[in-house]
Amino acid sequence: MNTDVATTRSIPIVGLMFVLVGAFTFSAKAVIIKLAYGYGAEVSPIVLMTLRMVMSLPFFLVAGYLFQRGANHAPLNRRDYVHLIGVGVLGYYLAAYLDFLGLSYISASLERLVLLLYPTLVVLMSALFFRRPITRREAVALLVSYVGIVIVFAEELSLAGADIILGSALVFGSATAFALYLVGSGELMKRMGAMRFTSYAMSIACIATIIHFGIDYDAAIYALPKEVYGLSLIMAVVCTVIPTFLMNAGIHRIGASPAAIVSSIGPVMTIFLAYLVLGEQLTFVQFIGAVLVMVGVFVVSNKKGKTK
Repeated sequence: MNTDVATTRSIPIVGLMFVLVGAFTFSAKAVIIKLAYGYGAEVSPIVLMTLRMVMSLPFFLVAGYLFQRGANHAPLNRRDYVHLIGVGVLGYYLAAYLDFLGLSYISASLERLVLLLYPTLVVLMSALFFRRPITRREAVALLVSYVGIVIVFAEELSLAGADIILGSALVFGSATAFALYLVGSGELMKRMGAMRFTSYAMSIACIATIIHFGIDYDAAIYALPKEVYGLSLIMAVVCTVIPTFLMNAGIHRIGASPAAIVSSIGPVMTIFLAYLVLGEQLTFVQFIGAVLVMVGVFVVSNKKGKTK
């Protein structure tokens, strides 16, 4: 067999595996956060997020330096740096903080489903900001997704109480912040290159988190159970650094739209992990709602790919 042909055929498979592993490790983050919260009230969202970001920062700084040296992109001006700081704070700091807060109120399974709505929010924001028409297929997909999330939300509300409202609102805010980041970062990411952009944006988010912790200082960060530090390290390396670069590498090989579709399996993985590790239950009604959410997101992501 021709070696070049074999290599060419293997690239999509490698890209697919990168995205699958990235989706799985990203999804595990919610379960690890819930495990860490189980060690007591001193494990607050900002303390846990700070541990994650402090442990992640050296990796992103080194990656940013290496990608800067090897980059062949146009230099950035002052406006570009302001833009980069804005999207980094919005997409990785604010979105993450709202997510950590939300997970202190709701299950990991519900969190992942609400967060999965971000592609539908990108479609709505594109229509609002860029006058991009929403097709009939997209409209049906949006309706299906939000009917699904309402079903899951209503079932969780009947089982767990009013905290579900606050937690879901916080995670939906996280999804909205991340969607705004995606809408606002496209052009700058193309100019900088995805890897370099991500390294810079994540470094900015880490620094923003450290500043937040400095303002809202909590000495408990130095006296947590050793298990919390271990979980934070896993969350930083396995659930943040590794999947960030795997997803970028996967998108580079198979394209953004296929990657979005493949990564929509993330909630399934989270639900399965939450059942095994946290003992979270999934009723039949919640299962139907989850399927509707994932089908709607799948259709929206697939349609976006076809229109490019």
